[in-house]
Amino acid sequence: MTLLSYQVFKAVVEQGSFQKASEVLGITPSAVSHAVASMEHELGTSLFIRNKSGNTLTSFGRNLLPYVNAVLSSEQTLQQAISEFSGTKSGKVALGTFSSTCTNWVPDILHAFRKKNPDIAVDLYEGTYGDIKQWLRTGVIDFGFMSLSASDDLPFEPLHLDPLLCVLPKGHKKKEPLDYITFDEIRYMPFIMLQETVDSDIKDYLKNHQITYSSNCHIEDDLSALVMVESGFGYAVMPEMVLKGIPYAIDTYPFEEPGFRVVGLTTLDYNGMSKAARALYDTIVSMYRQEDIESRIHASTNRSAL
Repeated sequence: MTLLSYQVFKAVVEQGSFQKASEVLGITPSAVSHAVASMEHELGTSLFIRNKSGNTLTSFGRNLLPYVNAVLSSEQTLQQAISEFSGTKSGKVALGTFSSTCTNWVPDILHAFRKKNPDIAVDLYEGTYGDIKQWLRTGVIDFGFMSLSASDDLPFEPLHLDPLLCVLPKGHKKKEPLDYITFDEIRYMPFIMLQETVDSDIKDYLKNHQITYSSNCHIEDDLSALVMVESGFGYAVMPEMVLKGIPYAIDTYPFEEPGFRVVGLTTLDYNGMSKAARALYDTIVSMYRQEDIESRIHASTNRSAL
């Protein structure tokens, strides 16, 4: 099997069809089909289930994908090393991001990074925390943004404490004229719940403060949840970054006991990344790492434990 066949295989996985993969790679659909057929012949098994709606991986194909990604990542690292030996600075970096870091931080990151590194391309992959962890472990991305509560056993570099806010319909009449929300006020209100794979921080915060809730809305998308709140179906809890620039008729309040999402970066091995990936990683840290972040996390954790 050749490097091209691995590139074709990955392109078909990402695009979902031979036609779209051929357009991305700049080759003919028949060349894509031939490359896949050659791989399947050499491996002695099918890699894709072909149907009218597109192409999906077989079980064998799913098992093979992380190894193909590793080969392509190694080849990319080799090309970057060759560029460095010859005195040039080029390469490609794959960055995983979730919605709020993508809308609030990524544009400024790319502008700053490209100004200093015009020959390094950055590929973006947006998804949930679970998606980012999967992409990292299978070699799709070099590193990604992550919440501390969702990072599991992955190495984590904290950057920013993102306050958790209570989101209510515009004009909601509060029981008390306070500039924050008490737990008693929301205790029996319907809760618009985001799925745990989207924001585990919210569930952790409610659990730590012994706030029980009832919910008929189990939603994955932030904007869908805000529409439900705007329409009066309940309250939501969301990080401040999610709510910036939102054009919905809502009111937001901090809680009587402040809560935070810890936003940071995760990668399998910083030293094992390419020089280009480390350059982007370091750029993000220099731009968004808050001063005394560790002590602020410690103080926040102590408050939650009281």
